Amino acid sequence: MRVIAESLAAFRGERLIFRHVNFELGPGDALILHGPNGSGKTTLLRVIAGLLGLMGGRLRLLDKAEKPLTDEARDRALHFVSHVGLVRSQLRVRETLAFHAALLGAPAKAVDAALDEWNLRPLADLSGGMLSAGQRHRLALARLALQKRELWLLDEPLVALDVASKSHLNEVCQKHLDNGGIVIAASHEPFLGDLRTLHLGPRA
Repeated sequence: MRVIAESLAAFRGERLIFRHVNFELGPGDALILHGPNGSGKTTLLRVIAGLLGLMGGRLRLLDKAEKPLTDEARDRALHFVSHVGLVRSQLRVRETLAFHAALLGAPAKAVDAALDEWNLRPLADLSGGMLSAGQRHRLALARLALQKRELWLLDEPLVALDVASKSHLNEVCQKHLDNGGIVIAASHEPFLGDLRTLHLGPRA
């Protein structure tokens, strides 16, 4: 899979939030988006995920045969994980993962694997409303373990995580890259060594 962005531009309302965004990513590549609040980091992730349209430029997601992915194929090729919105207060941790597994078409046994990978088994019977911010975020990130997908889009993946959880997330993402996956993450903190970054918005 490859992701190719050429002179991307996007608006929020009537305000231009970014333009002239260019990058190309292939198997094993990561891109970390930095910039102040409102600079368009989340918007860019949502554009790549197909949740928002572009006002300018060209975005291509290509399969291994260099053919553009259809909308359906793109949806099957990516995980989009935010630190908000994936955890329902009324559902227990296990129920939340089972719900997302069903959406992804993942086998039921994937839920147990996700609980173990993200140290959520002790919390499995607690409702989302009883979790701390860090626990809720680990639950959101556990979606990554439910089904293998090539492209990971992560919005503020380090928010609310303790040191051990941040280290684990870096290890999980590095393993994904080593296996030929792609990671695009919006972060206010250094992530994955910041080997390749894209700064949006004005610099301080």
